[in-house]
Amino acid sequence: MGLATAYYLIKQGYQPDIYEADDRVGGMAAAFDFHGLHIERFYHFHCTSDDAYFDILKDLNLIGKFHWIKTKMGFYFNQSLQDWGNPLALLKFKGLSLIDKVRYGLHAFYSVKKNNYKQLDRISAISWIKKWLGESAYKKLWEKLLTYKFYDLSDQISAAWIWARIRRIGRSRYNLMQEKLGYLEGGSKTLLDAMQAYIEENGGHIILKTPIQRVNIEAHKVTGIRVNGKDKAYDEIISTIPIPYIPKIISDLPKINIDKFNAIKNIAVVCVIVKLKQPVSKYFWVNVNDRDMDIPGFVEYSNLMPLENSIVYIPFYMPQNLKKFKDSDNVFINKVKKYLLKINPELNTADFLDIHVSRYLYSQPVCSTHFLSELPSIDCGIHGLKVADTSYYYPEDRGISESFKFAKNVLSNFKF
Repeated sequence: MGLATAYYLIKQGYQPDIYEADDRVGGMAAAFDFHGLHIERFYHFHCTSDDAYFDILKDLNLIGKFHWIKTKMGFYFNQSLQDWGNPLALLKFKGLSLIDKVRYGLHAFYSVKKNNYKQLDRISAISWIKKWLGESAYKKLWEKLLTYKFYDLSDQISAAWIWARIRRIGRSRYNLMQEKLGYLEGGSKTLLDAMQAYIEENGGHIILKTPIQRVNIEAHKVTGIRVNGKDKAYDEIISTIPIPYIPKIISDLPKINIDKFNAIKNIAVVCVIVKLKQPVSKYFWVNVNDRDMDIPGFVEYSNLMPLENSIVYIPFYMPQNLKKFKDSDNVFINKVKKYLLKINPELNTADFLDIHVSRYLYSQPVCSTHFLSELPSIDCGIHGLKVADTSYYYPEDRGISESFKFAKNVLSNFKF
């Protein structure tokens, strides 16, 4: 989001300074060297609705490196890995009654066709899903997904947030039976490298490993920042750091804004990435409902982007204060090995070539009911300051295209 903002500022003729706490640009889209394979620390995919993303690819002459793929979705339920994600798979699914299947299909159809989400902002996701599917189908298809994403916060999630996720995937299809997702050659690193080069070649400055300690404000006006213990003057500042950091770093905001920022909850993620000799499944995304597995699902990224080995992402989402967030990497690695061997009994321990664990403290805003009214104003009542993070994509989920779209819209509405 910060890189996208800088990119559009360059387009408007400015030469921004970008301060990045990490040792690389890109945030959750950044890549790492997985022993010879440069791949994202956290998985990404692209849908047909990602117009802002495609516009950037065209601007940077990268559109020729983008490819669409026919992907499949699965569901691990009742000790069985089954097809999911299309009408035929729904009809064949073992574990649901005919009534459950009809109700689920009607809900999916309604969600894909619906355009206005304002009413859903006021309704909890759980009550909305139960109303359409009933208690039994909710427990089988949705309860574990929400529980192992938000834990005790799951009953607060807005129906609008769930609806946006269903609609985005549901509309990204070749036809009713076939899902259509896309990838960029080299992954997000290809895009991030091109954006960084463009920004720096056109007068922007990217300062890595330099977290901002404080935003200085005097008389309701930005005066600059503090980095490395020293103050530096700026007239205009755009913050795209996660909202939970704002009350500490921009502590001189009006109390009403501080209170609103403090009220926005966020969850962490421990993402285990596995490199295997053979595939776990034929699916890109697999939902999981198993009493012995504390995950909502996993992503087999190599079933989207062709790679030499199978690459699987297994995210463990949870609130930061949950005890297991402090567990060692080995605890999560051992869980993942156990889970994948159970899901695919044809695998053996020799198939595990490499494993990497990435953690992100504030990975996902908790978009509760009435979230629209809870978001503070982007300008916060401070001249020269704009504050936003992925919470402001609501009801859309965090994503690369949403970052571009939001950054462009913010800069078109605010003039320096």
